[in-house]
Order: sequence, then C-alpha cells, then structure tokens
Amino acid sequence: METVISIEHLEKSFGDHKVLLDVNLSVGKGEVISVIGSSGSGKSTMLRCINLLEEPTGGVIRYKGEDILSLNTSKYRTHVGMVFQQFNLFENMSALENCVRPQIKVLKRKRAEAEVVAREYIDKVGMSAFINARPSQLSGGQKQRIAIARALSMNPEVILFDEPTSALDPEMVGEVLDVIKSLAKTGLTMIVVTHEMAFAREVSDRVIFMDGGIVLEEGTPTELFGNPKKPRTREFLSRFLNG
Repeated sequence: METVISIEHLEKSFGDHKVLLDVNLSVGKGEVISVIGSSGSGKSTMLRCINLLEEPTGGVIRYKGEDILSLNTSKYRTHVGMVFQQFNLFENMSALENCVRPQIKVLKRKRAEAEVVAREYIDKVGMSAFINARPSQLSGGQKQRIAIARALSMNPEVILFDEPTSALDPEMVGEVLDVIKSLAKTGLTMIVVTHEMAFAREVSDRVIFMDGGIVLEEGTPTELFGNPKKPRTREFLSRFLNG
C-alpha cells in the first residue's frame, strides 16, 4: 500500500504549552483512519498541522515522501482537503458558489467546469434542492454536507475531518455520518477525528487513540475496541464498551 501521509516525531507547542509531544503515524492510500481520544489529547492540533493551519514545532510530515513545508501550501491543500467543526462556509455566497469559487481561485478552473463539478458533489451529498440557498438558510447538518461537497470539489486525495459532527444537533449527526460512510466506500483516503465511537468502529480501517500528545495505541476497530492493550485506552473506552 502506497503511503500518502507519514508523520514522524511531530511536536507542536503553543508558547510553553506542549500539545503534541511525539506523534508518529503513517496513512496508506485509500485508508480510513478514525482518531479518538479525550479533549485536549492533540487530535485536532495534529490535523491542523497536517493541513498546515499550524506549523509543526518539531518533527516532519510528509505527503507522498515530500516534506510538506517544502511544498506550495495552496497547491498542497488541493490534495489534502479539510472539513471543519464549524463549516467555515462563506455566508454571502450560495451553496453552489461556496463550492465553485475555490475551484476557480485555486485550481484555475473555468466557471462552467467548476459548476459541473460542484453540482456533481452537491448532488452526491444529497443537497441538490438547496443549491441556491445561503448558509443562513441551512441547518447545521446541511451546512456540513455543503462543506463536504466543497472539499470534494477540489478533487483531493486525502480529506481530513475535524470532529465534523460536534457542532450539530443530535438529530443531524446521522445525516452527516451517512455521507462520510458513503465516501469511505469510494477509496478516498480519510482521517476523521471523532467522538462517534460506533461510527469509528463501523467505517475505519484503523483506529488511533491519542492521549497526552502521542499516539498511545492503534489497531483495527476489532483490536482497539475489542481488546485494547493500554489501561488508558480501556479506561477511555469503558463507557462505550459497557454501554
């Protein structure tokens, strides 16, 4: 399996506060990896470093063997897209325009081509009926599905999901997870930071448990949920496993 992203001894500090101590992880082409752990364990910071929203303090992240700090950031982000907790849609643009504008600006696509691509992915996430709606007219779940369509419109090889359901009302979580589940079957490489344990168990090729700024344990869903090796992993999962 081709390694798409490799992380070696990643560190990240904010002033004197060390968030990532020594993160090591490799991600193969087509893998779906769920990252779980308590708040403050470094999950989102790791994703933000992968997408260069934060610059690592130490260590190296490679995309297809190249140090990401040596790459053109805008071009790199077309290969490694990101879906955020808070959607980050442009409020003054329609759903369609939110998916068209980045293609024109970053990929230099002609508008006609960009619209075809955007409509395809808006349809894929089940939002064709809302193509002309502004974000203020959409529910949280609908906004997140448009945000996913926007990321897909850039034709990335990898998508990073940073707790994509954490800002949603409980009844909207399912609709977004269903979209992500369907993407997982397409061969897209995905890293999903999530608190949804049933989702992580169902869709992941591997589950990563982060604690205290390191990857404490990793394995298949069967291994990690069925027979966690580390006491801290068992403690974290106990509520879910005993539920």
